[in-house]
Amino acid sequence: MRDAFAAHLYSPREALTIIRERPSPTDPFALALQALGWVLSDDQRAERLLALTGMTPETLRGGLSDPAVLGAVLDFLCNHEADLVAAASALDIAPGQLVAAREKLT
Repeated sequence: MRDAFAAHLYSPREALTIIRERPSPTDPFALALQALGWVLSDDQRAERLLALTGMTPETLRGGLSDPAVLGAVLDFLCNHEADLVAAASALDIAPGQLVAAREKLT
């Protein structure tokens, strides 16, 4: 399952680009994309994102500029405190910045 998921999500023709620059603390789109990159860095967490949000890899890929899709990613993190704190730590920001970004996107 895990290999099929990874192959489906990361198809060579439609690979996601993960932003490596530090996001602006006030840009909700940049923060959401950074958070998405963090979520997708772990196969189990990525599968849980899709299962809980009801999105497909295609929906996620096609919605990278859609505030509703990015808001769903941040909702996913905000609804599981351990992931919220871990994502914020990985992005070197306060968890509240991800919460604020979600509020601006939704």
